[in-house]
Amino acid sequence: MRRLRAALAVVLLAGCGIQPSGVTGGGRAPTGVAPGVTLYFIGAHGELRPQLRPTGRLGTIPEALALLLAGPGDSDVRTGIAPTTNTRVGVAAAPGVTEIRVPLTADDVTARGIDQLVCTALGVHVQSGGARSMKVRIIFTLDTPESDKLRTCPLIR
Repeated sequence: MRRLRAALAVVLLAGCGIQPSGVTGGGRAPTGVAPGVTLYFIGAHGELRPQLRPTGRLGTIPEALALLLAGPGDSDVRTGIAPTTNTRVGVAAAPGVTEIRVPLTADDVTARGIDQLVCTALGVHVQSGGARSMKVRIIFTLDTPESDKLRTCPLIR
């Protein structure tokens, strides 16, 4: 039994015969998992339609919302958000809630426009590894009961 234990110890200590190597370069680190950001616009029948904007990376929620506020451009979709030259959006995270401060009043946005904002924000959040259960609160420039609502995206479940 002692010989068996000794032989087993020698085998374990000897390893498999592969010698350790030095550090090798692996090239540049990946810069993102997305070729762009998905914005949500309104289709011909009033439905929400995702549209990929090829930015070369996913980006942040404020960046995505700034692109959304810039409008649909030359495409076959429309928006429920009034045109604005101010596309600066503030984002604050609290447990389970992302608060988005937009440069709009509640009158500047239709119900479907609110869905556009929420879905675009949640899309970036989920694609960057966040929970689908996250809620969004949109804070408008004028205090309104609309700013108190916690929202989800009807397309992200």
